[in-house]
Amino acid sequence: MNDTWQTDTDVLVIGGGPAACWAAIHARQAGAQVILVDKGYCGTSGATAPSGTGVWYIAPEAAARANAKASREALGGHLADHYWMDRVLDRTYTNMNRLAVEGRYPFPVDPHTGEPLRTGVQGPEYMRRMRAWVKRLGVEILDHSPALELLTDSDGVVRGAAGYQRQLDRDYRIAAGAVVLASGGCAFLSRALGTNVDTGDGALMAAEVGARFSGMEFSNAYAIVPKGSTVTKTAYYGYATFFHENGEVVEGAGSTRGRSVIARTLLTEKVFAQLDRADATVQAQMRVGQPNFFLQFDRRGIDPFTDRFEVDLLAEGTVRGTGGIDIVDDVCATTVPGLYAAGDAATRERICGGFTGGGSHNSAWAMSSGSWAGAGAAAFALSSPRPDQLALTGAGRTGLQPEHTESVTADEVVAAAQGELIPFEKNYLRHGDRIRPALDALDELWERAKGLGGGAGDARVRARQAAAITAVGRLMYRSTLQRNETRGMSKRADHPDLDPAQHHHILSGGLDQVWTTTAAAANTTVAVAS
Repeated sequence: MNDTWQTDTDVLVIGGGPAACWAAIHARQAGAQVILVDKGYCGTSGATAPSGTGVWYIAPEAAARANAKASREALGGHLADHYWMDRVLDRTYTNMNRLAVEGRYPFPVDPHTGEPLRTGVQGPEYMRRMRAWVKRLGVEILDHSPALELLTDSDGVVRGAAGYQRQLDRDYRIAAGAVVLASGGCAFLSRALGTNVDTGDGALMAAEVGARFSGMEFSNAYAIVPKGSTVTKTAYYGYATFFHENGEVVEGAGSTRGRSVIARTLLTEKVFAQLDRADATVQAQMRVGQPNFFLQFDRRGIDPFTDRFEVDLLAEGTVRGTGGIDIVDDVCATTVPGLYAAGDAATRERICGGFTGGGSHNSAWAMSSGSWAGAGAAAFALSSPRPDQLALTGAGRTGLQPEHTESVTADEVVAAAQGELIPFEKNYLRHGDRIRPALDALDELWERAKGLGGGAGDARVRARQAAAITAVGRLMYRSTLQRNETRGMSKRADHPDLDPAQHHHILSGGLDQVWTTTAAAANTTVAVAS
C-alpha cells in the first residue's frame, strides 16, 4: 500500500452518473475548483449509462405542465410538492437544451416537424458527452476511486472525504469546502443492469454524520425481467400479455397493479410473457429506443413479440424508489452543514411522492438536483477558507475498523442482508408480520457487521458496501412499519387502504438506533387542464 495521497479542492463531488456530472458542471461554472471521485469509471458506471431513458421534459406551456404534474399524483399518494415540480420542469427544460448545445448531444429530429426530440436520451451517448463536458470545464475526475468516509471539522461541518484508488492501490484524503453526495441509490447488489455500484454508500456516509432521510418506505421498486436477465425495462411490458404455466392468461397482470399480481403468482408457479400487444410500428420504435432490451432475446433466439418467455421480478430498491437523504432548501443542502445531496442519493418525494420508476422523473431530478447542489456547494465552499487536512476527522465507522472480535465477512453480511431485502414476498408484498422479523434480523446483522474492517484496499470497499446495504435496509423497514397504510409503492397487505390521517412524510435516521418521525406534506391538489 502506498502512502495516503492528499489534496484539497473547493467542491468534492462523490459519484459519476448524471447527477454528479451536472453538479460538477454547475459548481465549476460558479467559480469553484472541483474534484469528482467515482466508484467506477465516470461515464460508464451507474444505472443510466447502459440504457436509454426518458426524461420529464415538458415545454413551458401551462396546460401541458399542469397535466404532467397531475399524471402521477395519485400513484405517488399525493405527497409531491408543486413548487418543486415546477422548479424541476423548468430546470430540466433548460438543461436538456444546454445538453444539446454545450454538451453537444445529438438529439434526433422529428421527421415531420423538423423539431429536435428532447424527451429522452441514450444512456451510453449521454454519459459519454457528460464526461467530455465535465473535463472540458477543468474538473478533475478520479475514476475507480470509491469514497469510504466523509471528513468533518471540529464543528461537524462536512469538509471532504477519504477513500481508495483501486488502480493505483493507494488511499486518498481530499479536503474540500463542501461535498455533494451524488453516489446513487441502493439496489442491494441484485444484479439489475448498471446498479453494481449502487450499494447505498452515500446513505451510509450521510447517516454517519447525522443526516436525515425521507421516504425510505418508498424504496421497494421491483422490475419485470426475463428470467435470469439483468435488463430492467418494465415500461415495455405494458405491451405484454402474461400467462400461467398452463397457458391461461394471468388476469389483472396488465393492470396498474399488475406487478403485485405477477408477484403473487410467482410464489406458486412460473409466469410467462409475450409482447403481443405491440403493432409493427411500435415494435420498430421499441427496438430503436432500447436496443439492449432486445439483445438478450436475440442471443437466445427468442422473438418477444411472437414467443412466450419466462419472467421474474428483480429488486431495484432506492434506485427506482423515491426515498433518500432529505434536503432542506432550494440548493439541495442536507441537515448537515457542508453536505449536499443529488440524484438517487436524495429523496425524490418532492416531485414523485411515493412512486416513480426508471427514467422520466428520476432523470429530470438527477439533472435538476445535481445542478442546484453543485451551485449550492460552490457558494458554501467559496464563502470560507479551505479547511486544513490536519483539522479534519474521518466519520466512518462500520466496515473500516472492527468494533468487536466476532468474525464475519463482507460476503456473509451481504448474503444475509439480501435474504431480508430482495425476496419480493418480504419487501414488495409487504405485511407487518413479515417486515418485523426481517427488521429484527437486520438489526442483529448490523451488530454483527460491526466486526467488519481492518482490511486494506478492496476489502474495505466490500466491507463498506455490506454495511451500507444493511443500513439502508434498516431505514427502509423502520419507515415501512411507521407508515401503517398503503400509499405510493409501499403497499401493506395488513393495511390495504390509504389513510388520509397519514398524509405526511416519514423522516428517519440513525445507525445503531434507527429513529423515525413524521413531517407535514405540502398540499398537492391540482386539476387536470383541458
